[in-house]
Amino acid sequence: MSSRTPSRIIAIAAIGSLGALLAGCTSVDPGMGEALKYDMVAQTVNPEPVYASTGARAGSSGDHAALATERYRKGTIKELKVESSTSTSSSGSGSSGK
Repeated sequence: MSSRTPSRIIAIAAIGSLGALLAGCTSVDPGMGEALKYDMVAQTVNPEPVYASTGARAGSSGDHAALATERYRKGTIKELKVESSTSTSSSGSGSSGK
């Protein structure tokens, strides 16, 4: 009789089948993660912003912010001009409740 017993052959076949099943579970989708990338791009307001010459810029040294803070502490800042972008008007279309 050979050294291959029926139980050993069954064990080898089971291991081979298990390997084939596990190989089927791997993700091979090349578009995996595209939804996340799309959402990140959609939430970027302006990928190449144009900054004012006197405004703060990405990577600036903080001098501009320090000067603005000093003006705020001294009270030499300009007051904001509040403007409304909508007009409010009342119409008599409501019920009187009688």
